[in-house]
Amino acid sequence: MCPRGTSFLTVTEEAQESLPVLYAGRLSAEDPWDSSYGPVRRLAISARRFDEAVSFLAYHGAEASLALVAEAGVDALHGHATGLAARFRDGLAALGHPAVPGTSAVVAVPRLGDRVPELARAGVVVSNRAGNLRAAFHLYNTEADVDRVLDVLAR
Repeated sequence: MCPRGTSFLTVTEEAQESLPVLYAGRLSAEDPWDSSYGPVRRLAISARRFDEAVSFLAYHGAEASLALVAEAGVDALHGHATGLAARFRDGLAALGHPAVPGTSAVVAVPRLGDRVPELARAGVVVSNRAGNLRAAFHLYNTEADVDRVLDVLAR
């Protein structure tokens, strides 16, 4: 839900010992001000060693996105997305196209990946993954979206 360029990382103290620091810069230095104009002399002893320069505008967008998620409620959003996926799985079964079993908001349907171009022409965005049709439901999807995919697949 956050804009491109945002990321969050939690690192246990144990993992900090084995994870490589890939993009060490001023922020990942033990003394950031001593590393402003040259190589990092000493990495921070804390997880800050993994920090990178922040894309400030992306994080302003992330703040708004995460506030929306908090307002709606993670459980409600999860229930909405997985409910749509369950509706899709039930509809697929009724059409004789059983999906890979599961309760995720992501649905994979074996042997229907070749229908992706047809669905795209109908305005449905799904993907073909190794011959499987893959549909992923999110907060912006509706029951009408599910019914639209099923309608196209019923033809």
